Amino acid sequence: MAISDIEIQSVKQRFGIVGNAPLLNHAVKVAIQVAPTEMSVLITGESGSGKESFSKIIHSLSTRKHGQFIAINCGSIPEGTIDSELFGHEKGSFTGAHEARKGYFEVTNGGTIFLDEIGEMPLATQARLLRVLENGEFIKVGSSKVLKTDVRVVAATNVDLMRKVEDGKFREDLYYRLNSVPIFVPPLRERGKDIELLFRKFASDFAERYKVKPITLTDDGRELLMKYRFPGNVRQLKNLVDQMSVLSAEKKEINAEELQNYLPRQTSLPALYNDGSTTADISEREILYKVLFEMRKDVNDLKRIVLENATNPGHAAQIVKDNPQLFAEVQQERKSPGEPVVLNINTASDVTAAADDVQDISHEAEEDSLSIQKKEKELIMRALRKNNNKRKSAARDLGISERTLYRKIKEYELED
Repeated sequence: MAISDIEIQSVKQRFGIVGNAPLLNHAVKVAIQVAPTEMSVLITGESGSGKESFSKIIHSLSTRKHGQFIAINCGSIPEGTIDSELFGHEKGSFTGAHEARKGYFEVTNGGTIFLDEIGEMPLATQARLLRVLENGEFIKVGSSKVLKTDVRVVAATNVDLMRKVEDGKFREDLYYRLNSVPIFVPPLRERGKDIELLFRKFASDFAERYKVKPITLTDDGRELLMKYRFPGNVRQLKNLVDQMSVLSAEKKEINAEELQNYLPRQTSLPALYNDGSTTADISEREILYKVLFEMRKDVNDLKRIVLENATNPGHAAQIVKDNPQLFAEVQQERKSPGEPVVLNINTASDVTAAADDVQDISHEAEEDSLSIQKKEKELIMRALRKNNNKRKSAARDLGISERTLYRKIKEYELED
């Protein structure tokens, strides 16, 4: 089915999608094409990039448009209650189940369910969802009666589901069942001049709401805005414009210096390879953990060489010399910057010394890790205090899912 540019622009206008980036237009085009079908759709993209808008396009242009549309954030529903929320429960099926309840799949019969953050769904619930997708059948919690439903599922994720499949945290059969038609929503930083268009749109909207003159940018302010990476994507830009519209009431033209005061500080991190399949941002903590895991692997390799070759120093030295990079890196850690590394390992005792060096470095890195864990705990405590222990609001401030926050609270014993 050929989709014209006029049709794409019409759909974007109808659903409030601003921008003309090629990747964005392609995503809208695919949504229009797949809408009349009954195929499952998996929408991928970073948090805040606007994935829910595409689920609404699919529902509104489908034969189910007169049926109910429900958007569910799988990451915000506690693991113990998600089955009840989705599939319902019978009276007395668990503590607090004082009466029977219909789940979303029963209520939305004939309509569309949008499952956001599908990667956060527990494995047991994934099995139930797969049965719905394959047979249209489900069983309420506490019941043995098989019920039927006719629901179209549109899922979305901001994580690499295939990596979760490889880690055993997401069912492979469910992944391929959901991913009948993939739609990728590009991050804001890859949409070029769309950033400026969205800035003007939000400035106009907030000016109308607050009955003030819309804010504008100077040339250097515009240049800074276009260079910013916006890890929070469209949602972050909207919040930024909202904040400036209120706090810059006296001066409506914002230059680069003033804009910099509103932009969160960006940390320069090592550039890691990204094949485009994952959209999740890499945090400083994740990089440190990766280094730690690799360092521990190096230590284990060294120990294995020592244990296997302690009685044969000549053989041990040969193995070391066949793998010089690891040992050179270890020795470099113990030298001054710029001082040349001399690989001098001829006996098993030399290998053991190198292993001890790596172990010392690993311990130092682990101490840094503990420091980061302490900072993370402090941030969670501050967010909870700020939001009067309301976990949903605290999770939003921290930029994590409510389930992740719940796990962290238990991990750091903050429940009291």
